[in-house]
Amino acid sequence: MGKLLCDPSAAAVAEALPPSPAPAPPPPLLAWPSPGPAPALEASTAPAGWDAVWALEDQQRRRLLRIWERGVAWKPSPPGGEEAAPAPVVFRLDHGGEVDADGNCLFTAARTAAAAKADARELRHRAVRRFAEVYDAAGEDDKGAVDAAVRHLYAPDLKAGWGVHVVQEIKVLAPKAQRDALDAAIQELVDLGIQREIAAETIYKERCIAVNNGESWAKYMSISGSAEDEHDIITLQYTEEGLLTIDENRDGRAAAFGDDIAIECLATEFKREVYVVQAHGADAMIDEDNCVFFLPHRPRGEICEPPIFLFMKGTAWCGAGADHYEPLIATVLQHVTPDKAAVVL
Repeated sequence: MGKLLCDPSAAAVAEALPPSPAPAPPPPLLAWPSPGPAPALEASTAPAGWDAVWALEDQQRRRLLRIWERGVAWKPSPPGGEEAAPAPVVFRLDHGGEVDADGNCLFTAARTAAAAKADARELRHRAVRRFAEVYDAAGEDDKGAVDAAVRHLYAPDLKAGWGVHVVQEIKVLAPKAQRDALDAAIQELVDLGIQREIAAETIYKERCIAVNNGESWAKYMSISGSAEDEHDIITLQYTEEGLLTIDENRDGRAAAFGDDIAIECLATEFKREVYVVQAHGADAMIDEDNCVFFLPHRPRGEICEPPIFLFMKGTAWCGAGADHYEPLIATVLQHVTPDKAAVVL
């Protein structure tokens, strides 16, 4: 699952942090030496025709099929020190198959789209480590811009935003080792006659970690919903009238949904651009020719490989963001010139 920034704070993350320092290189992510051809896909991840992809509206499917037929043109950046840029490449995009909606879909989809050796949990942790390196090296102004973007996503000001949202969420992190103590503190308030949800809201806000800056974002994004996680995610949902409900995540299986910050970190880790391909439904009131968007995320530093493409369905969310990523498999269209491509990046 995932979350896209929908206001100007999205640009803050992309612009605020300085270029990533050059740490010791991690183990290779790719499953084949670079440069070189991608390996054959396993049967379970073989590209699927767009006709077989479920939950697409007719206008989405027709537009995606046209893009599949004519391709997507991508112009590589010129290598350092060379005047002439490499020739543009036209890619065909096939759907790479469904992935589990377990909160780890960004990293699972990226693994498939990039044919990476690392599993989804390792990719998640690499993205977090990449973020921490850059954030720790940033100046105070840059950190402040990132912190503001994180607050917008996970600790919003509940006095604002109701013209856009019907429900807003606040995320807090409960250390797994302290769940019994938190439960006992909540019960003490209940014994005093306080309604349990109000008691839980009070204790969680007082004793848990708010996701409101870069440091707490790294803790949050590290959570994959496994027993090895250090924290559990608690989600407090609000309407304009007040507290709606609390997801206490009793089984500890909730994972942190990928967001734009995580995507940029993956792009930097892979040294490849990542394009999120959003397909809007008819409810977004967008005409068919413009219902598919390619949202770019550039790495910090050099680009060494062709882009990674991830698919995000947009049915019934009115263009306001979506919550599930699926892989797209890019193959080169040999006999299509860039000027004939359906999309030029």
